[in-house]
Amino acid sequence: MAKSIGDYIDIVGAETISKIYKKASKLYGKMVANVNATFLGGGVAEILGRMVPLMNEIGLDAEWRTIHGSPAFFDITKSFHNAMQGGEINLTEEVKSLYMDINKEYANFSHLNIYDCLIVHDPQPLPLIRFYRKQQPWIWRCHIDITNPNKELWDFLRRFMIRYDAIIISSEKYRKEDLPVMQRVIPPAIDPLSMKNMELSEEEIMRYIRESNIPTDKPLITQVSRMDPWKDPEGVLEVFQIVKEKVDCRLLYCYNLATDDPEGMRIYDRVYKKAQKFADQGDVLFVIGNNELLVNAIQRFSSVIVQKSTKEGFGLVVAEALWKGKPVVGGNVGGIPQQVKDGETGFLVDPHDFRACADRIVELLKNPKMSEEMGKKAKEFVREKFLTTRLISDYLDLIAELLQ
Repeated sequence: MAKSIGDYIDIVGAETISKIYKKASKLYGKMVANVNATFLGGGVAEILGRMVPLMNEIGLDAEWRTIHGSPAFFDITKSFHNAMQGGEINLTEEVKSLYMDINKEYANFSHLNIYDCLIVHDPQPLPLIRFYRKQQPWIWRCHIDITNPNKELWDFLRRFMIRYDAIIISSEKYRKEDLPVMQRVIPPAIDPLSMKNMELSEEEIMRYIRESNIPTDKPLITQVSRMDPWKDPEGVLEVFQIVKEKVDCRLLYCYNLATDDPEGMRIYDRVYKKAQKFADQGDVLFVIGNNELLVNAIQRFSSVIVQKSTKEGFGLVVAEALWKGKPVVGGNVGGIPQQVKDGETGFLVDPHDFRACADRIVELLKNPKMSEEMGKKAKEFVREKFLTTRLISDYLDLIAELLQ
Protein backbone atom coordinates (compact mmCIF):
# COMPACT_ATOMS: atom_id res chain seq x y z
CA MET A 1 0.00 0.00 0.00
CA ALA A 2 1.34 3.43 -0.98
CA LYS A 3 2.33 5.55 1.99
CA SER A 4 1.15 9.06 2.81
CA ILE A 5 3.30 11.54 4.69
CA GLY A 6 0.57 11.46 7.34
CA ASP A 7 1.36 7.80 8.02
CA TYR A 8 4.58 8.89 9.76
CA ILE A 9 2.81 10.82 12.55
CA ASP A 10 3.14 7.98 15.05
CA ILE A 11 6.89 7.81 14.40
CA VAL A 12 7.97 11.46 14.25
CA GLY A 13 5.03 13.36 15.71
CA ALA A 14 2.27 15.57 14.31
CA GLU A 15 4.30 18.76 14.57
CA THR A 16 6.98 17.43 12.20
CA ILE A 17 4.35 16.36 9.65
CA SER A 18 2.53 19.69 9.90
CA LYS A 19 5.74 21.57 9.13
CA ILE A 20 6.29 19.44 6.01
CA TYR A 21 2.78 20.23 4.74
CA LYS A 22 3.38 23.96 5.30
CA LYS A 23 6.71 23.89 3.46
CA ALA A 24 5.16 21.97 0.56
CA SER A 25 2.31 24.49 0.26
CA LYS A 26 4.81 27.03 -1.08
CA LEU A 27 5.79 24.63 -3.87
CA TYR A 28 2.40 23.28 -5.03
CA GLY A 29 2.56 22.19 -8.67
CA LYS A 30 6.29 22.80 -9.05
CA MET A 31 7.85 20.19 -11.34
CA VAL A 32 10.98 18.58 -9.92
CA ALA A 33 12.97 15.83 -11.63
CA ASN A 34 15.64 13.57 -10.14
CA VAL A 35 18.14 12.01 -12.54
CA ASN A 36 20.43 9.14 -11.57
CA ALA A 37 21.96 6.02 -13.12
CA THR A 38 19.78 3.12 -12.00
CA PHE A 39 16.30 2.24 -10.76
CA LEU A 40 17.60 -0.83 -8.92
CA GLY A 41 20.35 -1.49 -6.38
CA GLY A 42 22.21 0.83 -4.06
CA GLY A 43 21.22 3.57 -1.65
CA VAL A 44 20.39 6.27 -4.24
CA ALA A 45 17.69 4.16 -5.86
CA GLU A 46 16.27 3.29 -2.46
CA ILE A 47 16.11 6.93 -1.40
CA LEU A 48 14.45 8.08 -4.62
CA GLY A 49 12.03 5.17 -4.62
CA ARG A 50 10.60 6.43 -1.35
CA MET A 51 11.10 10.20 -1.58
CA VAL A 52 9.66 10.87 -5.05
CA PRO A 53 6.18 9.37 -4.38
CA LEU A 54 5.95 11.24 -1.07
CA MET A 55 6.87 14.52 -2.75
CA ASN A 56 4.03 13.94 -5.21
CA GLU A 57 1.66 13.13 -2.37
CA ILE A 58 2.33 16.46 -0.61
CA GLY A 59 1.72 18.56 -3.71
CA LEU A 60 4.80 18.73 -5.93
CA ASP A 61 5.00 17.19 -9.41
CA ALA A 62 8.06 15.01 -8.87
CA GLU A 63 9.60 12.56 -11.32
CA TRP A 64 12.54 10.16 -11.42
CA ARG A 65 14.60 9.69 -14.57
CA THR A 66 17.59 7.42 -15.24
CA ILE A 67 20.36 8.04 -17.73
CA HIS A 68 20.75 5.35 -20.38
CA GLY A 69 24.28 4.04 -20.85
CA SER A 70 26.26 1.22 -22.40
CA PRO A 71 28.31 -1.31 -20.37
CA ALA A 72 31.43 0.64 -21.34
CA PHE A 73 29.87 3.82 -19.93
CA PHE A 74 29.14 2.17 -16.59
CA ASP A 75 32.66 0.73 -16.49
CA ILE A 76 33.93 4.29 -16.88
CA THR A 77 31.59 5.80 -14.29
CA LYS A 78 32.48 3.08 -11.77
CA SER A 79 36.13 4.02 -12.28
CA PHE A 80 35.05 7.65 -11.69
CA HIS A 81 33.31 6.61 -8.47
CA ASN A 82 36.46 4.88 -7.25
CA ALA A 83 38.72 7.79 -8.25
CA MET A 84 36.45 10.34 -6.56
CA GLN A 85 37.08 8.35 -3.39
CA GLY A 86 40.84 8.51 -3.91
CA GLY A 87 41.55 5.67 -6.31
CA GLU A 88 43.74 5.78 -9.40
CA ILE A 89 42.33 6.34 -12.88
CA ASN A 90 43.50 6.30 -16.47
CA LEU A 91 41.63 9.38 -17.66
CA THR A 92 42.26 9.24 -21.40
CA GLU A 93 40.62 11.45 -24.01
CA GLU A 94 38.72 8.37 -25.20
CA VAL A 95 37.29 7.88 -21.71
CA LYS A 96 36.24 11.52 -21.48
CA SER A 97 34.71 11.39 -24.95
CA LEU A 98 32.56 8.33 -24.25
CA TYR A 99 31.42 9.80 -20.93
CA MET A 100 30.39 13.05 -22.60
CA ASP A 101 28.81 11.36 -25.63
CA ILE A 102 26.43 9.24 -23.52
CA ASN A 103 25.29 12.32 -21.60
CA LYS A 104 24.82 14.26 -24.83
CA GLU A 105 22.78 11.43 -26.37
CA TYR A 106 20.54 11.30 -23.33
CA ALA A 107 20.05 15.07 -23.44
CA ASN A 108 19.08 14.82 -27.11
CA PHE A 109 15.99 12.70 -26.37
CA SER A 110 15.03 13.91 -22.91
CA HIS A 111 13.22 17.14 -22.17
CA LEU A 112 14.54 18.16 -18.80
CA ASN A 113 13.93 21.85 -19.39
CA ILE A 114 10.21 21.38 -18.71
CA TYR A 115 10.96 21.10 -14.97
CA ASP A 116 11.14 23.92 -12.45
CA CYS A 117 14.07 22.31 -10.64
CA LEU A 118 16.48 19.49 -11.50
CA ILE A 119 18.38 17.27 -9.06
CA VAL A 120 21.19 15.27 -10.65
CA HIS A 121 22.70 12.44 -8.61
CA ASP A 122 26.38 11.41 -8.62
CA PRO A 123 28.96 11.54 -11.44
CA GLN A 124 27.14 9.49 -14.08
CA PRO A 125 24.75 12.25 -15.30
CA LEU A 126 26.78 15.19 -13.95
CA PRO A 127 27.60 16.69 -17.42
CA LEU A 128 23.94 16.81 -18.51
CA ILE A 129 23.87 20.48 -17.53
CA ARG A 130 26.37 21.14 -20.32
CA PHE A 131 23.81 20.17 -22.98
CA TYR A 132 20.83 22.32 -21.99
CA ARG A 133 20.08 26.00 -22.16
CA LYS A 134 19.80 26.49 -18.44
CA GLN A 135 16.59 28.20 -17.34
CA GLN A 136 15.88 26.73 -13.90
CA PRO A 137 17.86 25.77 -10.78
CA TRP A 138 20.06 22.69 -11.12
CA ILE A 139 21.25 20.80 -8.02
CA TRP A 140 24.01 18.21 -8.04
CA ARG A 141 23.64 15.62 -5.29
CA CYS A 142 26.96 13.89 -4.51
CA HIS A 143 26.42 10.69 -2.51
CA ILE A 144 30.05 9.56 -2.39
CA ASP A 145 33.05 10.25 -0.16
CA ILE A 146 35.00 13.13 -1.73
CA THR A 147 37.35 13.72 1.18
CA ASN A 148 40.40 13.14 -1.01
CA PRO A 149 39.41 12.80 -4.68
CA ASN A 150 41.82 11.99 -7.48
CA LYS A 151 43.02 15.44 -8.57
CA GLU A 152 42.98 14.79 -12.31
CA LEU A 153 39.40 13.55 -12.25
CA TRP A 154 38.30 16.27 -9.83
CA ASP A 155 39.65 18.98 -12.11
CA PHE A 156 37.80 17.42 -15.05
CA LEU A 157 34.45 17.06 -13.26
CA ARG A 158 34.63 20.38 -11.43
CA ARG A 159 34.09 22.22 -14.72
CA PHE A 160 30.56 20.80 -14.70
CA MET A 161 29.96 21.21 -10.97
CA ILE A 162 30.48 24.98 -11.11
CA ARG A 163 27.54 25.28 -13.52
CA TYR A 164 25.15 24.10 -10.79
CA ASP A 165 23.24 26.38 -8.45
CA ALA A 166 23.83 24.15 -5.43
CA ILE A 167 25.62 20.96 -4.49
CA ILE A 168 24.31 18.63 -1.80
CA ILE A 169 26.88 16.67 0.21
CA SER A 170 26.40 14.19 3.04
CA SER A 171 28.94 15.57 5.51
CA GLU A 172 30.72 18.78 6.48
CA LYS A 173 34.03 17.04 5.82
CA TYR A 174 33.20 16.93 2.09
CA ARG A 175 33.09 20.71 1.63
CA LYS A 176 35.54 21.94 -1.03
CA GLU A 177 37.15 25.36 -0.86
CA ASP A 178 37.99 25.21 -4.57
CA LEU A 179 34.31 24.79 -5.47
CA PRO A 180 32.68 28.25 -5.58
CA VAL A 181 29.12 26.91 -5.47
CA MET A 182 26.62 26.76 -2.61
CA GLN A 183 27.35 23.50 -0.75
CA ARG A 184 24.51 22.23 1.45
CA VAL A 185 24.93 19.34 3.90
CA ILE A 186 21.88 17.07 3.76
CA PRO A 187 22.58 13.58 5.13
CA PRO A 188 20.61 10.72 3.55
CA ALA A 189 17.83 9.01 5.47
CA ILE A 190 15.88 5.77 5.69
CA ASP A 191 12.16 5.21 5.34
CA PRO A 192 10.90 3.57 8.55
CA LEU A 193 7.74 2.38 6.78
CA SER A 194 9.46 0.70 3.84
CA MET A 195 9.52 -3.09 3.67
CA LYS A 196 13.20 -3.00 4.56
CA ASN A 197 12.63 -1.02 7.78
CA MET A 198 9.06 -1.71 8.93
CA GLU A 199 8.46 -3.57 12.17
CA LEU A 200 8.38 -7.38 11.90
CA SER A 201 7.09 -9.91 14.38
CA GLU A 202 9.41 -12.59 15.75
CA GLU A 203 7.41 -15.14 13.77
CA GLU A 204 7.91 -13.22 10.52
CA ILE A 205 11.63 -12.80 11.18
CA MET A 206 12.14 -16.51 11.78
CA ARG A 207 10.11 -17.47 8.72
CA TYR A 208 12.41 -15.49 6.43
CA ILE A 209 15.50 -16.83 8.21
CA ARG A 210 14.34 -20.43 7.79
CA GLU A 211 13.30 -19.94 4.16
CA SER A 212 16.80 -18.64 3.40
CA ASN A 213 18.40 -21.69 5.06
CA ILE A 214 20.24 -19.55 7.61
CA PRO A 215 21.16 -21.72 10.63
CA THR A 216 20.12 -20.34 14.00
CA ASP A 217 22.44 -22.24 16.36
CA LYS A 218 25.21 -19.61 16.52
CA PRO A 219 25.44 -15.82 16.82
CA LEU A 220 25.33 -14.10 13.43
CA ILE A 221 27.61 -11.28 12.28
CA THR A 222 26.24 -9.62 9.15
CA GLN A 223 27.45 -7.22 6.50
CA VAL A 224 24.69 -5.77 4.31
CA SER A 225 26.13 -4.00 1.28
CA ARG A 226 26.98 -4.04 -2.38
CA MET A 227 30.02 -6.08 -3.34
CA ASP A 228 32.27 -3.07 -3.62
CA PRO A 229 36.01 -2.69 -2.87
CA TRP A 230 35.36 0.26 -0.53
CA LYS A 231 33.00 -1.89 1.58
CA ASP A 232 36.01 -4.20 2.08
CA PRO A 233 34.21 -7.57 2.12
CA GLU A 234 37.59 -9.34 1.99
CA GLY A 235 38.72 -7.44 5.08
CA VAL A 236 35.50 -8.44 6.85
CA LEU A 237 36.41 -12.07 6.20
CA GLU A 238 39.82 -11.50 7.81
CA VAL A 239 38.12 -9.92 10.83
CA PHE A 240 35.75 -12.87 11.11
CA GLN A 241 38.65 -15.30 11.30
CA ILE A 242 39.97 -13.43 14.35
CA VAL A 243 36.52 -13.27 15.98
CA LYS A 244 35.99 -16.99 15.48
CA GLU A 245 39.06 -17.75 17.56
CA LYS A 246 37.18 -16.35 20.58
CA VAL A 247 33.48 -16.88 19.81
CA ASP A 248 31.84 -19.65 17.79
CA CYS A 249 29.75 -17.65 15.34
CA ARG A 250 28.81 -17.21 11.69
CA LEU A 251 29.38 -14.49 9.12
CA LEU A 252 26.67 -13.58 6.63
CA TYR A 253 27.16 -11.45 3.54
CA CYS A 254 23.76 -10.05 2.59
CA TYR A 255 24.77 -8.51 -0.70
CA ASN A 256 23.25 -6.95 -3.78
CA LEU A 257 24.53 -6.02 -7.21
CA ALA A 258 23.59 -2.60 -8.62
CA THR A 259 22.88 -2.48 -12.36
CA ASP A 260 25.31 0.44 -12.80
CA ASP A 261 28.16 -1.40 -11.01
CA PRO A 262 29.91 -3.93 -13.29
CA GLU A 263 32.62 -4.51 -10.67
CA GLY A 264 30.31 -6.21 -8.17
CA MET A 265 30.26 -9.73 -9.59
CA ARG A 266 34.04 -9.86 -9.85
CA ILE A 267 34.38 -8.95 -6.18
CA TYR A 268 31.70 -11.45 -5.19
CA ASP A 269 33.57 -14.25 -6.98
CA ARG A 270 36.80 -13.33 -5.21
CA VAL A 271 35.24 -13.21 -1.73
CA TYR A 272 33.29 -16.41 -2.31
CA LYS A 273 36.44 -18.27 -3.30
CA LYS A 274 38.33 -17.07 -0.21
CA ALA A 275 35.42 -18.06 2.02
CA GLN A 276 35.58 -21.70 0.94
CA LYS A 277 37.99 -22.46 3.80
CA PHE A 278 34.89 -22.23 6.04
CA ALA A 279 32.71 -24.33 3.73
CA ASP A 280 32.84 -27.50 5.84
CA GLN A 281 31.52 -25.72 8.92
CA GLY A 282 28.98 -23.66 6.97
CA ASP A 283 30.16 -20.62 8.89
CA VAL A 284 30.31 -18.09 6.03
CA LEU A 285 27.02 -17.57 4.24
CA PHE A 286 26.01 -15.56 1.16
CA VAL A 287 22.43 -14.38 0.69
CA ILE A 288 21.44 -12.02 -2.11
CA GLY A 289 19.50 -9.10 -0.67
CA ASN A 290 16.99 -8.53 -3.47
CA ASN A 291 14.03 -9.01 -1.10
CA GLU A 292 13.60 -6.05 1.25
CA LEU A 293 11.66 -8.05 3.83
CA LEU A 294 14.42 -10.64 3.89
CA VAL A 295 17.07 -7.95 4.47
CA ASN A 296 14.90 -6.53 7.24
CA ALA A 297 14.60 -9.94 8.90
CA ILE A 298 18.33 -10.65 8.60
CA GLN A 299 19.28 -7.33 10.20
CA ARG A 300 16.85 -7.94 13.06
CA PHE A 301 18.05 -11.52 13.60
CA SER A 302 21.76 -10.65 13.53
CA SER A 303 23.73 -10.19 16.74
CA VAL A 304 26.11 -7.59 15.29
CA ILE A 305 26.12 -5.60 12.05
CA VAL A 306 29.55 -4.76 10.66
CA GLN A 307 30.22 -2.00 8.12
CA LYS A 308 33.99 -1.87 8.00
CA SER A 309 34.15 0.40 4.97
CA THR A 310 37.43 2.02 4.00
CA LYS A 311 35.52 4.82 2.22
CA GLU A 312 31.85 5.56 2.65
CA GLY A 313 29.80 8.47 1.32
CA PHE A 314 27.24 7.87 4.05
CA GLY A 315 26.24 4.21 4.34
CA LEU A 316 22.47 3.97 4.81
CA VAL A 317 22.81 0.34 5.88
CA VAL A 318 24.23 1.68 9.15
CA ALA A 319 21.09 3.73 9.89
CA GLU A 320 18.95 0.75 8.86
CA ALA A 321 20.65 -1.49 11.41
CA LEU A 322 20.57 1.13 14.16
CA TRP A 323 16.84 1.68 13.54
CA LYS A 324 16.32 -2.03 14.22
CA GLY A 325 18.08 -1.72 17.55
CA LYS A 326 21.30 -3.37 16.41
CA PRO A 327 24.72 -2.00 17.40
CA VAL A 328 27.06 -1.43 14.47
CA VAL A 329 30.81 -1.86 14.34
CA GLY A 330 31.74 0.56 11.58
CA GLY A 331 34.77 2.09 9.94
CA ASN A 332 35.60 5.56 11.24
CA VAL A 333 35.33 7.01 7.73
CA GLY A 334 32.99 9.10 5.59
CA GLY A 335 29.42 9.31 6.86
CA ILE A 336 29.60 6.42 9.33
CA PRO A 337 30.73 8.58 12.31
CA GLN A 338 27.62 10.75 11.78
CA GLN A 339 25.52 7.68 12.57
CA VAL A 340 27.55 5.62 15.04
CA LYS A 341 28.15 7.34 18.36
CA ASP A 342 31.23 5.47 19.53
CA GLY A 343 30.54 3.50 22.69
CA GLU A 344 26.86 4.50 22.69
CA THR A 345 25.15 3.15 19.54
CA GLY A 346 28.02 0.96 18.40
CA PHE A 347 31.75 1.19 17.91
CA LEU A 348 33.94 3.09 15.45
CA VAL A 349 37.18 1.42 14.37
CA ASP A 350 40.11 2.04 12.08
CA PRO A 351 38.97 -0.06 9.10
CA HIS A 352 42.54 -1.23 8.51
CA ASP A 353 42.96 -2.49 12.09
CA PHE A 354 41.37 -5.92 11.79
CA ARG A 355 42.17 -6.99 15.35
CA ALA A 356 40.60 -3.89 16.90
CA CYS A 357 37.49 -4.44 14.80
CA ALA A 358 37.35 -8.08 15.86
CA ASP A 359 37.77 -7.15 19.53
CA ARG A 360 34.76 -4.82 19.37
CA ILE A 361 32.62 -7.50 17.73
CA VAL A 362 33.66 -10.02 20.38
CA GLU A 363 32.82 -7.49 23.09
CA LEU A 364 29.28 -7.15 21.77
CA LEU A 365 28.82 -10.90 21.32
CA LYS A 366 29.94 -11.59 24.88
CA ASN A 367 27.85 -8.79 26.42
CA PRO A 368 24.26 -9.11 25.14
CA LYS A 369 22.94 -6.71 27.79
CA MET A 370 25.35 -3.98 26.65
CA SER A 371 24.40 -4.71 23.06
CA GLU A 372 20.70 -4.35 23.89
CA GLU A 373 21.23 -1.03 25.65
CA MET A 374 23.24 0.32 22.71
CA GLY A 375 20.47 -0.82 20.38
CA LYS A 376 17.83 1.16 22.27
CA LYS A 377 19.89 4.34 22.07
CA ALA A 378 20.61 3.65 18.40
CA LYS A 379 16.95 3.56 17.40
CA GLU A 380 16.14 6.85 19.10
CA PHE A 381 19.18 8.51 17.53
CA VAL A 382 18.00 7.48 14.05
CA ARG A 383 14.47 8.65 14.84
CA GLU A 384 15.88 12.08 15.63
CA LYS A 385 18.36 12.42 12.75
CA PHE A 386 17.98 10.01 9.86
CA LEU A 387 14.37 9.41 8.83
CA THR A 388 12.89 10.26 5.43
CA THR A 389 10.64 12.97 6.88
CA ARG A 390 13.72 15.01 7.80
CA LEU A 391 15.19 14.40 4.34
CA ILE A 392 12.05 15.62 2.56
CA SER A 393 11.92 18.68 4.81
CA ASP A 394 15.54 19.55 3.95
CA TYR A 395 14.92 19.15 0.22
CA LEU A 396 11.81 21.33 0.37
CA ASP A 397 13.84 24.06 2.10
CA LEU A 398 16.58 24.02 -0.56
CA ILE A 399 14.19 23.92 -3.53
CA ALA A 400 12.15 26.82 -2.11
CA GLU A 401 15.32 28.82 -1.51
CA LEU A 402 16.52 28.32 -5.09
CA LEU A 403 13.13 29.14 -6.61
CA GLN A 404 12.73 32.45 -4.77
